[in-house]
Amino acid sequence: QVQLVESGGGLVQAGGSLRLSCAPPGTMFRIDDGGWYRQAPGKQRELVAAITSGGSTNYADSVQGRFTISRDNAKNTVYLQMSDLKPEDTAVYYCNAVLRLRVGSFSSDSWGQGTQVTVSS
Repeated sequence: QVQLVESGGGLVQAGGSLRLSCAPPGTMFRIDDGGWYRQAPGKQRELVAAITSGGSTNYADSVQGRFTISRDNAKNTVYLQMSDLKPEDTAVYYCNAVLRLRVGSFSSDSWGQGTQVTVSS
């Protein structure tokens, strides 16, 4: 199994910004479709944003206009730019992606380890 590597979480004041990054280890895999989920204590895991291999994006209503998902194919990385953060955004954020070999037909539906985002009031 291939685990994605996440970074960028932290503690910020309400109204602040953070950028999360997600990438597979090494250079053997490329990201096909990707997305970000989050889960707060006592709540269900929810899809926050998704991006296709072609760059089309979708967002949860709760983050529309504040969060931007993007990708840099040269760096094989998916980002989540979070702006105007609110206390209700506090959660563990998980990256999800379909990984495909640059050569070959193997694929993996992979998850990151999770990164904590805490927004104080």
